[in-house]
Amino acid sequence: MSMGVYIQVPFCQTKCTYCNFHTGVVARDRHQPYADAICREIVKAAVVPYSEADTVYFGGGTPSLLEPALLAKIIDALRGSLRTELTEVTLEADPETIAPEKAAAWVAAGFNRISLGSQSFDDRELKAAGRMHRRADIFNASGVLRAAGIHNISMDLIAGLPHQTADSWQKSVDELLAIRPEHVSVYMLEIDEGSRLGREALAGGTRYSAQAIPDDDTIADFYETARLRLAEAGYEHYEISNWGLPGHRSRHNLKYWHRDPYLGFGAGAHSFDGLIRWANAHDPGRYVTCVEQGGSPGEQFEGLTPMQMLDEEFFLGLRLLEGIDLARIERDYAPELPQRMAKVREQINHLESLGFIAREGDRIRLVPDRLTVSNEVFIQLLG
Repeated sequence: MSMGVYIQVPFCQTKCTYCNFHTGVVARDRHQPYADAICREIVKAAVVPYSEADTVYFGGGTPSLLEPALLAKIIDALRGSLRTELTEVTLEADPETIAPEKAAAWVAAGFNRISLGSQSFDDRELKAAGRMHRRADIFNASGVLRAAGIHNISMDLIAGLPHQTADSWQKSVDELLAIRPEHVSVYMLEIDEGSRLGREALAGGTRYSAQAIPDDDTIADFYETARLRLAEAGYEHYEISNWGLPGHRSRHNLKYWHRDPYLGFGAGAHSFDGLIRWANAHDPGRYVTCVEQGGSPGEQFEGLTPMQMLDEEFFLGLRLLEGIDLARIERDYAPELPQRMAKVREQINHLESLGFIAREGDRIRLVPDRLTVSNEVFIQLLG
């Protein structure tokens, strides 16, 4: 089984209003010490026998803010310290950070996939969300990437941004399809206390255009519109939020939903070896100091119980449109957890009768037109 590698770069030019990640704006002189710390952490991890790594994903934050030389240094550290046969190397990039010389350097370093943080093609929505790029920047960035030889571009849209309307959403989908990236992600806006926009909306305030967020039914309609349009355009819907042209599913992200092993490096990065999940310290300064002093930045170690592993099989596996093999899960878990499996089977039958779950032989999957309520289905299935 091949392993994935995730590199966390928690630095941004500005904090988007909807962001609930552990990211921040820092001075550029902190970039190199942080990259050096990641390289040291990678070298230290090499003493443990891991399987071969075939995917690398640089996420954040905005990893494209790092100088190309620092990104290349991290990839070189991976190649020099771990067994690698890299087939997919992804860099998250914001449109306004992309220039021809940088794109060429990324290709030379080994990046072959760019995840472009577009979010919307409407300038009013982008401004309200605190994004620094505008519609024109997205078209310019995609052209620069193509010219540099990047033949695997992923772009994302967010359904539910403040001021979004049915017309502006249709326009964003139209313009994304005009660019025709190989991969598309569509996310429904999350309203929670982890973001400034979420806190304001929950409090009934007006800052960050919180009063202009579409209602839940409208957001669900936007998602459904995108789902149908992407299918018509030839994109394969393979995960709740993700579509790809044939042969362009995200190999790295599939590891998360398949519960394959992956190693995370950097502040706040998560890792999983099949039995244990752990995370690094979130604060970048604390992370760098810990690594420089020879310590381990890992914390929050959690050994999974059979019950937790069973639950993960369902709420991760059912995110995939192909569903999960119920017969395999029965073989793996029923002997040890007979009562839990009996309850889950009962819930599956109930959800199937309500039209939320479809069964095809030994496989079960969420019904495509019920994906907008997937969280409610998971709660009922595993509650």
